[in-house]
Amino acid sequence: MRTIDRRALIAGTAAALAPWPAPSPGSSSGSSWAAAPKASIQGPGVCRQKLGDYQLTAIDDGTWFLKIDDDFVRNADGATVNRALAQAFLPPNVLPVSFTVLVVNTGSKLVMIDAGTGGQVADTAGVLMANLAVAGIEPRAIDTIVISHFHPDHIDGLKTKDGDKVFPNAEILVPEPEWTFWMDDAQMNSAPDRIKVYFRNARRIFGDIGKEVRRFKPGVEVAPGIVSIPAFGHTPGHTAFSIASRNQSLLAMSDTVRNPYLFARYPDWQPLFDMDGPTAVKARRQMLDRAASDRMLVEAYHFPFPACGHIVRDRKGYELVPSPWQPLTPDAPQR
Repeated sequence: MRTIDRRALIAGTAAALAPWPAPSPGSSSGSSWAAAPKASIQGPGVCRQKLGDYQLTAIDDGTWFLKIDDDFVRNADGATVNRALAQAFLPPNVLPVSFTVLVVNTGSKLVMIDAGTGGQVADTAGVLMANLAVAGIEPRAIDTIVISHFHPDHIDGLKTKDGDKVFPNAEILVPEPEWTFWMDDAQMNSAPDRIKVYFRNARRIFGDIGKEVRRFKPGVEVAPGIVSIPAFGHTPGHTAFSIASRNQSLLAMSDTVRNPYLFARYPDWQPLFDMDGPTAVKARRQMLDRAASDRMLVEAYHFPFPACGHIVRDRKGYELVPSPWQPLTPDAPQR
């Protein structure tokens, strides 16, 4: 075996650490040092993981940078909210609202939870279709779309701006209490103007396809291994879902917890977009407590992409521990 003496090793190390010679002006090698153009977009927003025999695919639909004021949280002042944003290394008075659609491949069905913004909510959102294409999922291949609630960022993706169906072969399932509320003319007529917008939008989306929409009651299995969980408060029929395959499960929390750095850390805060603040707080605490106690994997529509992780208890509230990226190889450890 060849041996390397100490002097040779030191000399070789010194040569390796010497400054790299700069190319001389006008030399042909100078082109290799040219600056690369800067990208204007992120890479594809697709993240897959295994859940028992199922495959879950998180699809990014973009991010809305919501400007907030002192009234954004009913029971916390603006300075307190901004301190919480700063603790999460986020700028003041702006809340990043991510949109993540979850596609569940059960082996026999492709089930999508919520339908995205359809590019009709914010200029910086509406990339669901592009990212579905990157994921190799055609809209016509979606068998079932399960809707959590009727806010525009969850249902507008069902139709184009011209009113055409985006997912032509999908059966659409909606919570019965949500349908009952938003399709009630008396409720719409008595609602504040800012809420009337949601009533009109729900009618725009579902008006001509109402007979095709299947309504489900809380607590039932809506698709293989996917069970609805009542999580009322954000809206009257807001629904979360548990997804289970073999001995693994995931809690899809929908909008029960929006930004984790505000509403998991401070679960008693009542943001303006929760229609019934106290009821939403009760649902939020129940769901966070279940996730922490059972060490369940969680997903939430507005968590930072890929919107998945685990919940642990903290001194006053809860903390999101994001899931690390991992390959889909057969020998990758299951959580």
